[in-house]
Amino acid sequence: MGALREPVFTETLQIAIVVRDLDAALKTYADEYGIGPWEIYAFGPDNVDDLQPPGCAWRLAVTMVGSVQWELIEPLDDKSIYADFLAEKGEGVHHVAVGGKPHGDTLEAMTARGRRVLQGGKYQGATFTYLSTDEDLRVITEIFDWPESVTQEPDAVYP
Repeated sequence: MGALREPVFTETLQIAIVVRDLDAALKTYADEYGIGPWEIYAFGPDNVDDLQPPGCAWRLAVTMVGSVQWELIEPLDDKSIYADFLAEKGEGVHHVAVGGKPHGDTLEAMTARGRRVLQGGKYQGATFTYLSTDEDLRVITEIFDWPESVTQEPDAVYP
């Protein structure tokens, strides 16, 4: 066996699950499993800069489970990668957000290796990019550029 190369990803930051009904999912996670509280955010063309694909919209909720953030995502139209996933596979684990080198370096290295940007944008100072690693890793990966100075206030909290 050859030596392992330097890892592209060095930290698992988030596990994301696509759901049909965010409110029902939040109720199940909180009431049945005691997971929460959840911060709820809406994303779309009105509040995401450089949104790709243009015009897509979704709601999401996040909470910490130990040291990993869990995210539930409800697509609000048929334009996003979340809507595609829901139509093709149903509800389930959609992507894993990972950390490693700076966002720009990781993006450059991954696109040079033939990975495509599936969706992305900039929300309240944080840049997010989804990469087509599902073609070989069998899961989409998300990378962030989240400066320490960036804070985000949720639209709502559940419960």
